Amino acid sequence: MQELTNYIAGQWQVGERTFVKTSPFHGQAIATVHEATESMVDEAVRAAHRVSIGDRASAWGNLAMTQRLAIVEDFAGRLMARVDDLVEAEVQDTGRSYWQACNFDGARAAKLFRAYAAAAENLEDRSKSFSGAMGKAMWYTNRRPKGVIGCITPWNMPLLMMCMKIAPALVMGNGVVAKPSEETPSSSAILAEVIAESDIPDGVFSLVHGFGAGSTGEYLTRHPLVNAFNFTGESATGVQIMQAASVGLREVSLELGGKNAALIFQDANMDHVIDGVRRSSFFNAGQICFCTERAYVHRSRYDEFIEKMAKAASDIVIGDLHHEGFSIGPLVSHAHRDKVKNLLDTVVEDGGEFVAGGDIPKFGDERDNGAFILPSIAIGLPETARFVKQEAFGPVLHIAPFDDEQEAIDLANDTQYGLATSIWTENISRAHRVAPQVRVGHAWVNSWQLRDLLSPISGVGASGLGRDGGRDSLEFCSQPQTVTVRLFDQ
Repeated sequence: MQELTNYIAGQWQVGERTFVKTSPFHGQAIATVHEATESMVDEAVRAAHRVSIGDRASAWGNLAMTQRLAIVEDFAGRLMARVDDLVEAEVQDTGRSYWQACNFDGARAAKLFRAYAAAAENLEDRSKSFSGAMGKAMWYTNRRPKGVIGCITPWNMPLLMMCMKIAPALVMGNGVVAKPSEETPSSSAILAEVIAESDIPDGVFSLVHGFGAGSTGEYLTRHPLVNAFNFTGESATGVQIMQAASVGLREVSLELGGKNAALIFQDANMDHVIDGVRRSSFFNAGQICFCTERAYVHRSRYDEFIEKMAKAASDIVIGDLHHEGFSIGPLVSHAHRDKVKNLLDTVVEDGGEFVAGGDIPKFGDERDNGAFILPSIAIGLPETARFVKQEAFGPVLHIAPFDDEQEAIDLANDTQYGLATSIWTENISRAHRVAPQVRVGHAWVNSWQLRDLLSPISGVGASGLGRDGGRDSLEFCSQPQTVTVRLFDQ
């Protein structure tokens, strides 16, 4: 069994308490994890402060951009050499297949460091000449490190989410204190190993393991020397982080939950729709914040969609680590599986029925000790039903009909969330007309998760605050400064 310790200011440190990480695939223990103490978090934050904007900033925060990016580029190469280890860590922690971990996690995540290094190198400053009552002048802008950025990541896409947060923070000269989910600590531990072997100075990056309230997460969010927080996870946790960050007026970027809708119009290509919604509802066992949990279908295609979607859900391969292609693994834990199952149990109570799934699968082998649940599709529920309103974060979908375009838009917007939507139509005018009327941060047309990882990510309402991705991340991870110079005539 692995033993995962904390990496703090260039040293590996054991905690006073440990916890056991179990596999969601077969329920067996796979790692002992050392929980960071409050003093460890304090040490990590203070070290990050010193090398970013403190008395050792010459080693990192004040380093010339070209020098800093060269160090990040070298680190990226070292990380790519550990891709196989990163993939194995993702499979063991999450139970997803090797095919998924190879194609959507490993190298894809590692490449973000080079992508952000290139984006930072091309991030232009602004300038302007002007005249005023005091004479001629010009101003120009600098972007300086913000300081210490607390990166708190979820368990659903642990490697990708961690890289998306620490890559822009590092290239802009910040110090990072990273806390992965207690459910998925392994890939972040490999990141720390590679950083320890690289030329990134000690203190620039620290990794602390633990839980939220009364543990590592709380120690980090209430530390006064953390200048900003970048968090992805549950909306309720995001609210708590925002409340903690309000003390001292620290900035936050919060990517939170969703109850995303797919809108399927009468002219949609149904083959494309079924393939797309199968992915958008069930990929990664529905454990992606962008996943579709509600499908609104034009009444003329409603029965056809139900029949084909139910078959697609029932045909999904479940729990095959070596399956080449689309399949699903377990939910991340038994506790989360129980939460999803409890929501499924409300379907019949609230007047609906299942056309696929609705229960826990039986395998007759070690997987019965895992945290699996069947891809589940419900119909016949009122819009007020718990299954329609509450985020499940599992492989679930509710289908309902609509009669006209405005009704579809109204149904999609009838939620506290506003993260994503997918619009399925062959009418490009309709697509461009509908997309801006759905209150979400990202709208896909005839696709889902077709993403440039440097494109902006944002949310509306309970789905988040701030923006991530590409230039937005670089700007969040830096402090703008304007320098104004008076120009004297000879």
